[in-house]
Amino acid sequence: RGLKFVIRKVTGRCELQRICHNNKPGARRTLKIGRPTYCLRIILCQSALSAHPDRVEKTIDDIMTLKKVNPDTNPQLGISLQASLFQIVGYRSLVAEVEKLRREPYDCENPDHEEMLMKLWKTLRPDSPLTGRISKQWCEIGFQGNDPKTDFRGMGLLGLHNLLYFAEHDKATALQVLHDSLQPKHSKMSKAEWEQKNFDKAIGYSFAIVGINITDLAYSLLVSGALKTHLYNVAPEMPSLSHFQQTFCYLMQEFHRFWIEEDPCDIMEFNRVRSKFHRRVLRQLKNPDMALCPHFAASDLHLVNL
Repeated sequence: RGLKFVIRKVTGRCELQRICHNNKPGARRTLKIGRPTYCLRIILCQSALSAHPDRVEKTIDDIMTLKKVNPDTNPQLGISLQASLFQIVGYRSLVAEVEKLRREPYDCENPDHEEMLMKLWKTLRPDSPLTGRISKQWCEIGFQGNDPKTDFRGMGLLGLHNLLYFAEHDKATALQVLHDSLQPKHSKMSKAEWEQKNFDKAIGYSFAIVGINITDLAYSLLVSGALKTHLYNVAPEMPSLSHFQQTFCYLMQEFHRFWIEEDPCDIMEFNRVRSKFHRRVLRQLKNPDMALCPHFAASDLHLVNL
């Protein structure tokens, strides 16, 4: 504390002012603002109770008073704090929103749930009408059995939301990944076998099941705080569900490339490949300037390295 007092006397800036002045907007600044003094952490916890803009503005006033900073002579500090506080509050709100979707089970009696599932089929298989709600056709897009509802148990409605977002917002890539996942891995497979839809001999994984599994990976990155680096760098203010879903799209594309590069013998190696991919993403996110970037036009995420 004595050192901070001396530095403030010498520089004329408090710790928050130095953080905002010495760090560019994004993860570098917001991650540091989120962990300075004990008193500031208390205020940040209070502000996290509400994401309303008025509450954030009041929090900034409280911080400026606490740190004895005159807002009239230091207007830039308030602007910088507002952007970072929106990111901090928005991240916490996003975690709560994602958790709510994850905890909501798929309900075949809910027309909204059923409509989403039918949209997923029509988007991925536009030229193949579904013969029935319970059908082996679901295996064509990577579900395990005749009724997809059983596959959503782990991630609840979040898995379906992510799959549908990928299929609708990056349709060309989703269709390509699906197509690749169904290609015969071994050239010795005969044309007759392929035409009989022998999916067990495909490139190595089931599209929908992997999508739900990658949803779990994205969820774990979010709740652990690892995604703060990425989201603080791509969301100028409050990270939203769409930012999370765009991140999922990126992870789906990158995992698909990674799976092909690893060239596993069969699906039994899935956990090994997934763990290796997870570790790679975590290493990337340790770089405070990193921003994972989906490769599709609908995304508003522009930078890989800011």
